[in-house]
Amino acid sequence: MTRAPRRRAIDLALMMLVSAIAATVLLLPRSVSAADIPAFAVEPSWPKQLPNNWILGQVGGITVDGQGHIWVIQRPRSLTDDEKGAALNPPRSKCCIPAPPVLEFDVDGNLLRAWGGPGQGYEWVGREHGIEVDERGFVWIGGNADNDNAILKFTVDGKFVAQIGAIAPSKGSNDTTQLGKPAETAIDKDANEIYVADGYGNRRVIVFDATTLAYKRHWGAYGRTPDDAKQPPYDPKAPAAQQFGNPVHCVKIADDGLVYVCDRINDRIQVFRKDGTFVTEWFFEKNTLGNGAVWDVAIWPDPKQTYLLSADGENNEIRIIRRADGSVVGSFGHNGRNAGQFHWVHAMAVDKQGNVYTAEVDTGKRIQKFRLTSDALR
Repeated sequence: MTRAPRRRAIDLALMMLVSAIAATVLLLPRSVSAADIPAFAVEPSWPKQLPNNWILGQVGGITVDGQGHIWVIQRPRSLTDDEKGAALNPPRSKCCIPAPPVLEFDVDGNLLRAWGGPGQGYEWVGREHGIEVDERGFVWIGGNADNDNAILKFTVDGKFVAQIGAIAPSKGSNDTTQLGKPAETAIDKDANEIYVADGYGNRRVIVFDATTLAYKRHWGAYGRTPDDAKQPPYDPKAPAAQQFGNPVHCVKIADDGLVYVCDRINDRIQVFRKDGTFVTEWFFEKNTLGNGAVWDVAIWPDPKQTYLLSADGENNEIRIIRRADGSVVGSFGHNGRNAGQFHWVHAMAVDKQGNVYTAEVDTGKRIQKFRLTSDALR
């Protein structure tokens, strides 16, 4: 073969190789760039000043309804005398007065509605914890004080409708009529069921019909029967706990039917199918002691629900987790009291625009908004 034909043969082989590589690349999944991962900036002026000289106490829960409104349940009784000085007799100072327990805000931070507390025909909880608003216009709230073993159901205007359980002693993790200091709820709108992370007293997820309130099913860690026997303190070097710790702090349901449960003290998320079949578990910051590393979960609102966001109240950060495999792809937040920082970030929610809303307990006593700044909703 002469030099010219040999050169043409080499060029042709190179062209074929490049074409094959290009075709292979087209078949590969699109790589994830930094712009694909949710990133946020705090909005320090959100929410706007409350009316009526009101002030928030510890915030026991936060959620977003179908209109994009943000609902908060807070603890008026957690305020100290210097914080509620205007409510004392005689007044100690010009400010402030405890706000009602349930508040509804719009995306700009305007207060739209406020209600809650003891009323006729029901017993209010001793310490407010957890709030959910379903598509039928009902508000579900719980509590985690002694004997707060019920979930209360109201209209959006605060009219009492019904309750699951009672403000009375718990009967344990395998009783189907009573709860155990429930931490949070989630609504499966397709099945018309309410899932309860139950909770600070019990060690289970329990499911009820959202209309009739009839018991449907329950399960513990790994989908097994829950056991209330005393467990040893969490030890990151020990084998994984075979029961949920207290509290079972959150439950969330993805569009594909996977159910995510926060086992806070054990630093893990366990994943189930709706019937309680165990799928997998992921550990995060496994050496975290104290109050644990997994406090709440929110599901990212892109069409594939690509990510989970997880609030960590002990390390005071929010992790961004790839839902396909549980890998951490980012985080934001830091321990502190400035805007964008946290002290015991307790609960969180995300709206359809990718805005994240957080709630803090202990001395935090505030809510914050973080605006999406990346292209993570495409």
